[in-house]
Amino acid sequence: MKYFLSLSAVLFLIYSFSDFNRTQKGYTVQELRELYGSGDHDLWPKPHLFDEAREGFQDIGVLSKPEFPKDNPYSQEKEELGKMLFFDPRLSKSGQISCANCHDPELSWADGRRVAYGHDRQLGTRNTPTILNINYAKEYFWDGRAATLEEQAKAPIENPVEMNFHSRLAVKTIARIKGYKEHFKKAFGDDKVTEEKITKAIATFERNIISPKSKFDKFIEGKKDELTDSEINGLHLFRTKANCINCHNTPYFSDQKFHNIGLTYFGREYEDLGLYNISKKNEDVGKFKTPTLREISQTAPYMHNGLFPNIRGVLNMYNAGMPNEKRNRDSPLAPHKSKMLEKLDLTDNELTDLENFLNTLHSYKYKMRAPLLPK
Repeated sequence: MKYFLSLSAVLFLIYSFSDFNRTQKGYTVQELRELYGSGDHDLWPKPHLFDEAREGFQDIGVLSKPEFPKDNPYSQEKEELGKMLFFDPRLSKSGQISCANCHDPELSWADGRRVAYGHDRQLGTRNTPTILNINYAKEYFWDGRAATLEEQAKAPIENPVEMNFHSRLAVKTIARIKGYKEHFKKAFGDDKVTEEKITKAIATFERNIISPKSKFDKFIEGKKDELTDSEINGLHLFRTKANCINCHNTPYFSDQKFHNIGLTYFGREYEDLGLYNISKKNEDVGKFKTPTLREISQTAPYMHNGLFPNIRGVLNMYNAGMPNEKRNRDSPLAPHKSKMLEKLDLTDNELTDLENFLNTLHSYKYKMRAPLLPK
């Protein structure tokens, strides 16, 4: 009897220890493949979320069908007009810079530069974000200073560092081009050229630039062999240990909120106060809008200042917890890094898995030709 009890105790300890190891190790890759590739979000492991991220949280997933605002509904004629205007350099003072200069379809609708350049080769201060999937954005620019895509479309035309043209003069220029009249009439019912029509047409064109389904999308819809073991492990890390899901959530892979991630460069070269420049609230110093991660492998360099040339460098910084800005701490504008940032202790293999997963968010390969412009 004593022998039986002793053996039972030993077996209990072995079982408990095995279960403990299983808990520590988490899921096997095959289990993750079955769960994430089931086509059912409810079966997914719970994400690791900070309290700050819970409000408005929506898990990652497949993009919904694009929608258009009621005051600017979609039409093919409007999209075609918007495409012409998007590629037309006559919207700039020099007659040489178009929207496509910074949002180049050959470069995944970004420009591949650290920061954009514009009129008289002037350099801007921020990296050009891609406009792929911009339909799903809610605010625009790194600091959210535009509330609508129509408003965003107008800003570069008037910016002295970018296209350097007053919108009123841009309207006159386009109105003098006879070939545009028929296109405005088809899109809006009459051939009168206005600033509102120009921005609505450009916005309509931009809203239709959408990625097809990526490997990630196909996998979570049920194609269980679409991702490699490494990519699946990276997906799980993204939602758990690596904490990425706290900011890069929703099918757009952005919470569309503003966060300080320690890159204000306060009191130094590259200083940028971000959202504070718009809100004038001290707590907004150094906050920038979370960018989408869709097509991220194609849109280097990274961050609002373009100082990170590759994804691995960005992941290494997050793994270290991002910088703690220590200069000028007595200033009322001293930036405060988000409390969601902490050292992650990811191994080299885990960083590789995470990078491999991010690469599965790429799918856009179509290189759009510039249209023939009206004369």
